[in-house]
Parts: sequence; structure tokens; C-alpha cells
Amino acid sequence: MKITDWTLYAPDRNFHVFVELQTDSQIRGWGAAYSQKDQVLGALGWLKRFVLGESPLEIERVTEKLHQVSFWVGRGGAMTHAISAINLALWDAAGKMLGQPVNVLLGGKHRPAVPAYGSVLFHPIDTLAERIATMRERGFRAMKLGWDPFGKGSTADDEKLVAAARAAAGEGTTLMIDAGGSAPYWPLRCKDALERARMLADYGVYWFEEPLPPDDLEGYARLTDASPVKIAHGEVLTRRQSFLPYIERRAMDIVQPDASKVGGLSEMRRIAWMAEARGIEVVPHGWNTVLGVAADLHFTSTLTTRTFVEFNVGNPLVEELAETPLKLDAEGCLPVSDLPGLGIEIDPEKLRRLEQSGFAGPSWTWDERKEFEAS
Repeated sequence: MKITDWTLYAPDRNFHVFVELQTDSQIRGWGAAYSQKDQVLGALGWLKRFVLGESPLEIERVTEKLHQVSFWVGRGGAMTHAISAINLALWDAAGKMLGQPVNVLLGGKHRPAVPAYGSVLFHPIDTLAERIATMRERGFRAMKLGWDPFGKGSTADDEKLVAAARAAAGEGTTLMIDAGGSAPYWPLRCKDALERARMLADYGVYWFEEPLPPDDLEGYARLTDASPVKIAHGEVLTRRQSFLPYIERRAMDIVQPDASKVGGLSEMRRIAWMAEARGIEVVPHGWNTVLGVAADLHFTSTLTTRTFVEFNVGNPLVEELAETPLKLDAEGCLPVSDLPGLGIEIDPEKLRRLEQSGFAGPSWTWDERKEFEAS
């Protein structure tokens, strides 16, 4: 059983690349990377020679080879994002070859379904209450709101946003706030974030995400120790080596590796092993695609501690690509598939139609963000 070729799809004008591995046994494996698409396409073009002819069953060896050969060509950035897509496709193909769901290959699931939180941006503010109401109607019992304009004004300005979100979501909804500290030129520093964390505690917020720039290790350590609400981050970090200093310092309450950026499921579970041993919760970052959500479901089902999966509400890459769309159960959870592999079948024609339409994705480019901030 060998990998003979792959097909690449770039349905988003700005981000996201899908990989469809092909094997000599006619089994196919799907993966996706969340990064600037031209960088990932270039990285995949360079990596392809190291993947063809390999067995998709040897997931760890093949993936580690890709990490090892990429030291000199940008490992840790878009190169690792590209490896993430390959790794997810290897897990999917291996599961299909063995007739087993990925959660079994990962060691076995502890729960048949995982709580999902609906995830949307604050902007546009004039539709926020309506979008929250829609999520409630769809059965989400947990929600995350984030990014602009949070953190760009005073704490009082941010409190108005959170108060409106809590009023719309209701007291029974688990609420998370994502500051968006990985945005360019992020203004908040440790005491600014602590002031907001204290405000968020008054509204029963479960976690405060990316309140500081991603590289501020000391700031995260101090804030995590002082904050009355849990501090979450890690979505832009890649490979376990980048996470290790934060985990060793316990500079977070919740770690958020993204399977489509961090190096795939293979890296994500290594990060989880380190974090869980130190009492840090593991909640994958999942603002990506249906393949990322599916991978997160298999992965989180194998954890022994409480966790969530992120569901980017309204994103066609999450909601419209799978032949059988993901659907919440009556408890606000997403069932974990028992089908072989990731349990998701992608319609390539839908990917091609999105690409032809000029789809710009759910995330903003830097230019689009500047236009909003100037308005």
C-alpha cells in the first residue's frame, strides 16, 4: 500500500488548502491546512517528493521525516502548516485501510459525542444578537465571540460588548471571549488584560482567549496566575517544541493547538500529553474546515477530561463540504463518527465551485482589517 499521488484544492482566495492523498489500493485520505494558501501550495510542492511511495500506515515515521527534512526551508511556519494537511490525510487513509475510525487508532474514545461551541466574530456588531439567537436555535449550549472591536478601546467599551453577548446568549449558555491577541500590533499588555479578565468574571465567562501577543511568555504566566477566569491560547504556535515553554511555566489554563497548523493529530496528541500531565485543559482551536472539526472530534473523544470542539458557524468550509454535514445532538454535542478514517467524505466539486466563485473565507486579510479599523 503506497501513496501514488495527491490532488490539491484551494477553495479560499486567501487561506486553506485541501490535500486528497491517492494510494495504489484506490483508498484516498483527506487533510487540510489553515495558512496563507500560496505559502502552503509552495510548501506542499517541495514536500511531495518525500511523501510519494510511502505507506499511509506509517503515519509517525513519514510525518517525522517531513519535520526532519524541513529544518532549512522554514519548518515551524507554513511548512509545518503544510505538514499538518499531510498528517491529517495519513490518519484518514490509514483508518480507511484498516477499517477503523481515527479515534480507535488514537487509542479509543471515552465518550460518543463532544460538546461543541458555536464560534463567531463580534463584528458586525449590528447583527451580533441575531447571530447568537441563531446559534441558540441550532442547539449550541456554548458560544465564543471574538476579535474586533474587542481590545481596541477601553475596558468599558469591551464590557458593553460582553454584556450584550451575555444578554443575547442567556445565563445558561457557556460563554467564551476571544480577544484576538495574534492580530497585528495588538495593544493589550498584562495589566490591561487582567483588568478585562476581572470584568469578564462578572459575566460568568468560561475562558479568555489570546488576551496577549502570542510570544509574551512571561505575560501569559503572570496573567494565568492572577486571572479569575481561565486563560486560553496557542492557536498560532506550531510543533510541540513551541508549546513546551508555556506548558512548563503553566502560562495558560487551556492549551489550543490547531490540527491544521500545529503538525496534525500526531503533534496535537503529544502536546495534549504534556499539558494534561500538568493539569492544563486541552481544547483544540478549530476555526478552520470540516476536516479540522472531524479530526478534533476524534481526538477530543480520546481525552479523559472535559473539553470542547470549535464550530465556526456559517463557514461553508465547515458546513457545506461534507456529504453528510455535522449536526448537533439534543445535548449540544457533535457525535464522534464510527466510520473508517475521519468519517468525512468531501465533495471535490463543491471545493472547485468555491474556488471558482472567488470565496474569500471567514477570516479577514490584513488589508480588509485595516479598512474596517479606518471606517
